[in-house]
Amino acid sequence: MDRINVVDLHEYQNQEIDLFLLVTKKELREGKKDHFIRIEFVDKTGHISGNIWINALAVLDHFQENDVVKIRATITNYKEQIQLNVKKIRKANENEYDIDDFIQTSKKDINLLSDKLFEYIESLLDNHIKKLLLNIYEDKEIWNKFIKCPAAKSWHHNFVGGLLEHTINVTDICNFVGQMYTVNRDELIAGSLLHDFGKIFEYNLLPSIDFTDEGRLLGHIVMADQIITEKAKEINLFPHKTLMKIRHLILSHHGEMEKGAVKLPQTIEAVILHYADNMDAQTMGVSQLINASTDPNARWSEYDKLNNRYIFLG
Repeated sequence: MDRINVVDLHEYQNQEIDLFLLVTKKELREGKKDHFIRIEFVDKTGHISGNIWINALAVLDHFQENDVVKIRATITNYKEQIQLNVKKIRKANENEYDIDDFIQTSKKDINLLSDKLFEYIESLLDNHIKKLLLNIYEDKEIWNKFIKCPAAKSWHHNFVGGLLEHTINVTDICNFVGQMYTVNRDELIAGSLLHDFGKIFEYNLLPSIDFTDEGRLLGHIVMADQIITEKAKEINLFPHKTLMKIRHLILSHHGEMEKGAVKLPQTIEAVILHYADNMDAQTMGVSQLINASTDPNARWSEYDKLNNRYIFLG
């Protein structure tokens, strides 16, 4: 039987079908009459929500988050969004599926993105900064993780290659905006290329994106700052002031301490980087929310809990 993908489920409305999906979130909730299970599923084409309304407590332990499951479900339409009314569910056997069917990847050419990153590095005039970036991105262990890493767990660029795609987008924005003001371009470009690379230590990718222990306890900002400092020590006479300003770009790029920044942006380059990072993350998040709608006739997206709004699709 041909595999049914999430993106095609709108074609099966009001039908009961069998399909394989990856569980990314499982939550037991209390309804008006009884408990039910709310589940978030994904495959390589998108994500979809589902509910188990009957015998929820009895099947709660039959599967876990990050399991590939086989389900039998009725395809329903609730508030213009396709959902699954799950009738049966079990953990799938490894010989029943190919894990690649559940891994989302960047739609952009990774090789072209990689070339562009190194072109930005070559465009730098400060040899100390250029050497620092090469010390980091020519490290095979770092690079191999970097080109596969997602940029986030859920909101934006949460797919293989997402971190590289996000990094180039942010650098493009910084490069453009930097031409409008008096800035240190080399420091700004360095900060944009390095601002999130610590996420290679923050996330595990398979079978679905989740935080590492170091990611939860330390975070990508602290880990990136540590590596940048260590790599700079390998460079003879790396200027203290230059290193301090690059570190500040990393430590402040979240913009607000309530959102994870170690310091508030206190240079013009840090201000530009923060807004460039936020612009790409928010715009891509909305774009993914729009593309996640599986009903071609829907006028509104799913509710965006992070930003407390719906997105108009019409």
